[in-house]
Amino acid sequence: MSISFKIENIRFNPRKLFLIDGLGAIFSAFMLGVVLVKLETAFGIPSSSLYILAIFPVFFAIFDFYGYQKKHSSLGQFLKIIALLNLLYCCLSIGFAFYHKETITTLGWMYIFVEILIIITLAVIELKVAKRVMSAK
Repeated sequence: MSISFKIENIRFNPRKLFLIDGLGAIFSAFMLGVVLVKLETAFGIPSSSLYILAIFPVFFAIFDFYGYQKKHSSLGQFLKIIALLNLLYCCLSIGFAFYHKETITTLGWMYIFVEILIIITLAVIELKVAKRVMSAK
């Protein structure tokens, strides 16, 4: 099954994107607020910064689950909002990484890079689906 086929399936049920994004946000918050904090020396990012970064995915998850549960006519707009919030979060993560460039380890850079890659991919899909949903009205 190709990725384009899966994206096409999401177009018919765009609310699933909120579920995917929300579960990813919970995973991100757990990784940042629990796992990376416990392994602070291995990743090189201070726990205070990790806690700040972990707060954002918690709020994103709440927004996502609201969007998933709610049957509203502005679904495309909600998808666009979460996509833009995700992209802003990526900028914030990069900013924190560069702020801690003296202490962040290779493992820390790898974590940030992979997380950003996943989030940007999801945000691009959300924007494409939002555009289709909004143009279908």
